[in-house]
Amino acid sequence: MEIALRQAANAIGNLMDTHLSDFFRRVAYRKGRHSAASATARKLAVIIWNMVTKKVEYQPPKQYLFLDQKRKLGLMNRIKKQIDKFELKPEDLGFTNKLIINNLN
Repeated sequence: MEIALRQAANAIGNLMDTHLSDFFRRVAYRKGRHSAASATARKLAVIIWNMVTKKVEYQPPKQYLFLDQKRKLGLMNRIKKQIDKFELKPEDLGFTNKLIINNLN
């Protein structure tokens, strides 16, 4: 079973646009292809295990967020909560509804 998962992981590493191939390339860039195959094989094993034990169809993530994107998203959510908490309006924050257009002539 382990050999089959590693071979599948290597095949995934040769694919173009899947979230697992993106994962494989990220790990391969940092740690090398051998480590990427092992990590992707483990990820495959976890996916298969969850499908079998929970009896659910696999739902691949739509888009992988890198760590800096996750941090920005978390920061935005915290700011939104603070705005709601203090019941602030756009005018209170200095935003106006006027559209400023710069003429490039």
